[in-house]
Amino acid sequence: MINKAVNLNKGTLYIVGTPIGNLKDITLRAIETLNLVDIVLAEDTRHTLKLLNHLNISKRLVSYHKHNEVDKISHVINMLDEGNNIALVSDAGMPVISDPGENLITVLIEKKYNVVVIPGVTAVTTAIVKSKIDSSRFAFEGFLSVNKKQRKTRLKSLVDETRTIIFYEAPHKLIYTLKDLYEYLGNRNICIARELTKIHEEYIHTNLKEAVDKFESEPLKGEIVLIVEGRSEVELINSELESIANISNVQLVKDYILAGIDKKEAIKKVAKLKNLSKNEVYKECIDL
Repeated sequence: MINKAVNLNKGTLYIVGTPIGNLKDITLRAIETLNLVDIVLAEDTRHTLKLLNHLNISKRLVSYHKHNEVDKISHVINMLDEGNNIALVSDAGMPVISDPGENLITVLIEKKYNVVVIPGVTAVTTAIVKSKIDSSRFAFEGFLSVNKKQRKTRLKSLVDETRTIIFYEAPHKLIYTLKDLYEYLGNRNICIARELTKIHEEYIHTNLKEAVDKFESEPLKGEIVLIVEGRSEVELINSELESIANISNVQLVKDYILAGIDKKEAIKKVAKLKNLSKNEVYKECIDL
């Protein structure tokens, strides 16, 4: 169902991308929007005030962060109902991307309020283009959970991921994340991008083992984007072949049938997987 905005007499929420470091990276459209709106929802009002002062813009600032997001949604709706145009900004980059705003935007779209995105720079795309790692397909994971069980579950789910994987990480947690990635994913090529667009911007091209050895004794500073090479298709295929090597042809055919594939097609698949003739597999499975 197409959900078109109908509250044309009410205020609009603008989702505004802001610089991730270098203030010159703000777009003309973002500046125009910040001048236009009545209120700015800010993750950290002190941080956003510095940006607005730099742009010579004076606006009413309202705190909106992950700890008060749920409680503030009704307040934001009231302000929109009063006709106020509102900008949502995060401390850096695009709101919602590992930052607050998703719950608010979902509610407003469902209630058919006007929501407009003002695109801006993001650390994800900035980091990957200079990573030397495949940028054609990637999975963005944001921050890994600090909960050990949830973290373990997520890392296990990424073992066979063939796309490049991107994480955000705080500097004091980086070494723990590098160790966990090495444990679960093996020694993958990585790029550590830190302090993007700032004076001390740095791209470190290495692998997980070397990174663990180096940064345990030499901690990095600054905000970090971690780009990790995906598992190679060849490695994945070899792993799958190893896993089925000890499973009987009959059992594999049964598994395919249980998955909804007809017997003839299942036999064909097993024969191809194990490099056998279809007749050979068929004879084994004649009683199925």
